[in-house]
Amino acid sequence: MPSSSSAAVQPGTLFVVATPIGNLDDASPRARSTLQAVALIAAEDTRHTRTLLASWGIDTDMISLHEHNEEARIPGLLERLRSGEDLALVSDAGTPLLADPGYRLVRAVVAAGLPVRPIPGPCALVAALSASGLPTDRFLFAGFLPAKSGPRQAALAQLRSMASTLVFYETPHRIAAALADAAQVLGGEREAWVGRELTKRFETHYAGSLADLAQRFAAGEEEERGEFVLIIGGADASTPATEIDADAVLEALLAELPASKAAKVAAKLLDRPRQALFQRCLELTQRG
Repeated sequence: MPSSSSAAVQPGTLFVVATPIGNLDDASPRARSTLQAVALIAAEDTRHTRTLLASWGIDTDMISLHEHNEEARIPGLLERLRSGEDLALVSDAGTPLLADPGYRLVRAVVAAGLPVRPIPGPCALVAALSASGLPTDRFLFAGFLPAKSGPRQAALAQLRSMASTLVFYETPHRIAAALADAAQVLGGEREAWVGRELTKRFETHYAGSLADLAQRFAAGEEEERGEFVLIIGGADASTPATEIDADAVLEALLAELPASKAAKVAAKLLDRPRQALFQRCLELTQRG
């Protein structure tokens, strides 16, 4: 249980607290008691967190901590920890740091030799994996894919040969395009699963091949509101990765860039000779 009663002699602890991703009943008693007891809560959006806390009758002081101010907040928060105050870090939903702010703060606290304690709980990617039916023994969480098709296809191409299950977060206005690009780059036969509004009233799951899901969402057959988790099965271990990855990256880049620039970018991504990639760009262009 967090306490600041020994503030004069002991440094405070930063508690990394998971909060509900939808259903408020998913909050643990430990999470609630921690948020009640700490001196200050660093929240991604104080307005959102204030509403959450009010539903539990908690009125702990808060400060905003997001991608635009995190670096500037760190010195003051470290000083408060050194003075003996216990602090909590929360994001808008789920476990902080996973596609949410907080990494720089936690890293700074650890580097300063001050204690960090997790208060585990809801996490969208873990919830999705548990219900997807896809392999969970090895998986890669890749966060959000790039917003534009060219960079998105290039990012997917880098993951094409991975045997691990791939997990992404996606926005409602990009889910259809993301599925289409994934089917094109990774192969439409890959198993996939999409979870929408997990733990909420209108929670929905979609399972099938990437090609099937891409077609369903492209046709507007599925609801495209809410928060999405996209899970894609890993590559077959027999897939020859190197040449497939290079061609997929080049094809994605050539859709947006001239051959010379595509080769330059691909050389950096793949750590391969630029001239050879440029020659391959010309071959792909002539073939297309």
